Amino acid sequence: MDNLPSSFHLYRAGEFGERPWGQWRVLDVQPNVVVKKLYLNPKGRISLQRHKYRTERWIVISGTATVRCGDEISHLSVGESVLIPCGSLHRLSNETCEPLCLIEIQLGELLSEEDIERFTDDYGRVN
Repeated sequence: MDNLPSSFHLYRAGEFGERPWGQWRVLDVQPNVVVKKLYLNPKGRISLQRHKYRTERWIVISGTATVRCGDEISHLSVGESVLIPCGSLHRLSNETCEPLCLIEIQLGELLSEEDIERFTDDYGRVN
C-alpha cells in the first residue's frame, strides 16, 4: 500500500451509515474487498462521483436501479449487475416510488468512505 493515504478510516463489518438518499451497512470486510448493502429511498440518488482506489460491482436485489457510468445510462432489475471501473464517473439513482436495495462489492487497495470525489450532489456535499 505504498503512496496510499494513511489517515483514511477503513470499513469495519457491521458499520452503518445514514445518508440523505438512504443508508448502507457493511456486511463483510476481507483484504482488498468490502461487501455493503445499500438502500436507496424512492426518488433518491447518490452524488455524481468517482473513486481513486476502488472498483465497484452493484447487484440489484430489490427494486430498479438507474445507473450512470461514464456517458452510459442503464436500468437494472433484480439479479442484474454493473461494474463501475476505478476512476469512472458514476451515479446510482432510484427513479421509482419503491425502495431500491443492492449489494455493493468494493475491490481495491484502499476501501474507505473518504475515497469519494463528488462532482454534483442533491444534498450540498460536493468536495
